[in-house]
This record gives sequence, C-alpha cells and structure tokens, in this order.
Amino acid sequence: MDPELEAFIPLFPRTDLADPVAARGRFSELAAAVPVPDTTDLDVEDRTVPADPAVPVRIYRPRRADPVKRGQAALVWLHGGGFVMGDLDTEHPWATLIANGSGVTVISVGYRLAPEHPFPAALDDAYAVLRWTAEHAAALGIDPERIAVGGHSAGGGLAAGVALRARDERGPAIRFQLLNQPGLDDRQETWSARNFTDTPWFNRDKARAAWRHYLGSAPATPYAAPARAEDLSALPPAYIATAELCPNRDEDLIYAQRLLQAGVSVELHQWPGTFHGSQAIVSAEVSQRQNAELGAALRRALAG
Repeated sequence: MDPELEAFIPLFPRTDLADPVAARGRFSELAAAVPVPDTTDLDVEDRTVPADPAVPVRIYRPRRADPVKRGQAALVWLHGGGFVMGDLDTEHPWATLIANGSGVTVISVGYRLAPEHPFPAALDDAYAVLRWTAEHAAALGIDPERIAVGGHSAGGGLAAGVALRARDERGPAIRFQLLNQPGLDDRQETWSARNFTDTPWFNRDKARAAWRHYLGSAPATPYAAPARAEDLSALPPAYIATAELCPNRDEDLIYAQRLLQAGVSVELHQWPGTFHGSQAIVSAEVSQRQNAELGAALRRALAG
C-alpha cells in the first residue's frame, strides 16, 4: 500500500451496512472531515428536477466558462456510498473538485437510497436528471451534444446503468462515461471480490451488504448490475479508474476489456497502492494525481 495512505488507516472508522441509518451518520461525519472546498470560481445552485418523485440536484457552474458563446459541457454526477449512504452534502467536496478540475458544469444528483428505496429508484432518479439536463440544455447554458454521466463506486455503477438504458431506450445522447471504481457486478465472483475481506473502508462483506440492500427481493438486471449486460456495443467512450486494493477492481477491469471488445473506446487507469475511496485522503500525492486525472479526462472527452 502507498505509505502516505497507510498512515491514515488507523483513523478510518470501522463501519458496516447492517444498520443503514447509523452508517449514513458515520459517512456524513467522515465527509465533514474533508477540507472545505474552494468554490470561489463556481456558481453553486440547488435545484429540484421534476420527476415522480422530484429529484434534488446541486449544480456547479465554473465562472470561467462562457455558455453564451458555445454552450458549456456538463456532467451528471452520481455519488458513492454503496447505494445506501451519501447525499448532495457529503458529495459536495468531490463535485466541487471535479467542476474546478475540469471546467465542466457538474450536476450532482441526490438520488433515493436503499434499502428504503431499492432498485430501480436510484436509477430512475439518475435517468430523470439526465433527461431533464438534455431537455433544458438551452436554459441551463449546456451544449446537449456534450453531456457526460459519471460517478464513484455505487454512483459509477449507476452511471453505467444510465448509459445502457439511454442506449436501449434511444434516450439522450451521452458523450462520455466517467466511472471511478464503479460497482458493476452483484455476483461478487471475481478474485478481488472474493479475496479482499479486510481492505480499508470497503471489503467483501460490505460489498455484499450493499448489493443486498440495493436489489432487495428483485432479480438483478443489467441496468442494476451492468456487468450482467450481454451487449456492450454502441455505448459512450469511457474512462474507468480502479484501486488496487478494492473488491470492485477485477469486475471493473473485466468491464473495460469487454467494452473494448465491443468496439467502445476506453481509457483505463489502475492506481497502484490505493484502496477504495482512498483519494479522499487529499494530502497524499497519489490522491492528488487521481483527482486531477478525473478532471483532465473529462476535459479531454468533452472538448468542444
């Protein structure tokens, strides 16, 4: 493990998902410990997307962009938290970081959480925000041809599911997928899913619990677990980032390879010495490179 990251492991709380309400409280406390992000160069606005039910979003608009001249690129961003934890406030530091690092308008989605709202609630919320973004692009100052979807962990899996659904339903055009350590496969049969039983923050038991909460009694479909999709052709180009010591690692690597075999362009980055979510330790040099690369990948993909 990267020594800068290893030094922080004793400070990480030991959490599980047996009690989702308690887990959310601990997750919020951990997010609150992250340094307050600089929003000086951003206009930040809370909105509500009309849907059934309405979906809260937080929009981050870089001030240096000039949407009047050519339309601003946008990212519909989905937070992590094992489908069980997280909201607009816990995601605020990371949405800010991506908006600042990319110069792209970031629309952070406050989707419904499991187990109270199992699949497809979160996916429906994410898809509703994608459609709203595309349909109201002119009013939002967004170029409808430069909209990406992305997310971290569970949010990355949701983003991949949104891309599959948009393809199948001939929905809004998606230019790019930004998938950071995504949760893609409920079967948990890969080597990393079976063997990473005591990795920091996220391990085999926590991954299994997250999938149980998310799926409830429903069978997994490709929209819930994109690794189950048989056809990955005609999907948007993707950037997939993995952490070496993460249960999701191998399912992400396999998904990237399958996308390539289906003719989808993929940029794949495996970060050595890292664990799931370790880029929240922003003082570490490897975390700084990880976070900077998310913004750079988005800039490259959504360039006008």
